[in-house]
Amino acid sequence: MVERDHWWPVALASAVGPTPLACWLLGEPLVLWRHEAGAVQVLADRCPHRGARLSLGAVVQGQLQCPYHGWRFDGAGRCRAIPALPAFIPAPAQAAHAYAACEAHGMVWVCLGQPSVAVPALPDLPPRCVAHGPFDVATSAPRVVENFLDTAHFAFVHDGWLGEPAHADVPPCAVSHTPDGRPFVADYPAWQPRASAGAQQGTWVRYRYEVLSPFAAMLQKRPDGDGPADAYVLWVCPMQEESCRVWFVQHTTDFDTPDESLRTFQAMIFAQDQPILESQTPKRLPLYAGGEAMCAADRLSAAYRRYLRDTGIAYGVC
Repeated sequence: MVERDHWWPVALASAVGPTPLACWLLGEPLVLWRHEAGAVQVLADRCPHRGARLSLGAVVQGQLQCPYHGWRFDGAGRCRAIPALPAFIPAPAQAAHAYAACEAHGMVWVCLGQPSVAVPALPDLPPRCVAHGPFDVATSAPRVVENFLDTAHFAFVHDGWLGEPAHADVPPCAVSHTPDGRPFVADYPAWQPRASAGAQQGTWVRYRYEVLSPFAAMLQKRPDGDGPADAYVLWVCPMQEESCRVWFVQHTTDFDTPDESLRTFQAMIFAQDQPILESQTPKRLPLYAGGEAMCAADRLSAAYRRYLRDTGIAYGVC
């Protein structure tokens, strides 16, 4: 499946250290840790000896030690020691499975197959960066991305914050595409009673949405006028077909509002989204005609679904 050849975010880079960290990607359990030299290592979270979770073990001299019998593995998965047989040189068949990892945009990325698509690129963004999450959500990754791209729900799910029923109308907007087929909307006006943690009154906001990859998107918000644009980047890890892990990374010109206030605001906004997302059925995103009713206000959602079809994505869709 094509998803195995993509890079996916699995953790904030700051969350990975010398202690084993368990996570899931595309239905597979992984264990991450950071080598003493600083590089992130990723193995299947299963000891090849008796199947114990390696994430329950410890990092010893830069190697991951199984909690069951103490077998130790390096970042390439090679078994380096079997304490029960001190003089024995482990064979290749006794290795754990290793995966490729890299760091970008403050995240750790993992590819389960042969990387064929680069990590999504970002433009120059405001210098202050605040990460929100992770949020674990009991729905598929594309459901979360489509919700992020949808403004018609603001007036109802985020009434009094990002929208209000008196401004529920969605103006016509043109959906364009990047050279590699990713959809974006360049200029979209929205009335928001409280557009950010630091906002004191309602204002019109100009939106620019862009899909960065099958399960990632970016929103750039600019107050109507000449104000600088802030950006919210959505990174979604497809843990299972119907569960995912979500981060929002905020790039902002607001240097006055404390990080904790920004995080409290974003957590409150997503707490309004999450029960709706988890209530949707089916949890996998329907891509084909007849799956769900559509209207003209769903132009960007429709373009996103076409993009997933064209990309060959099958994980988390139906």
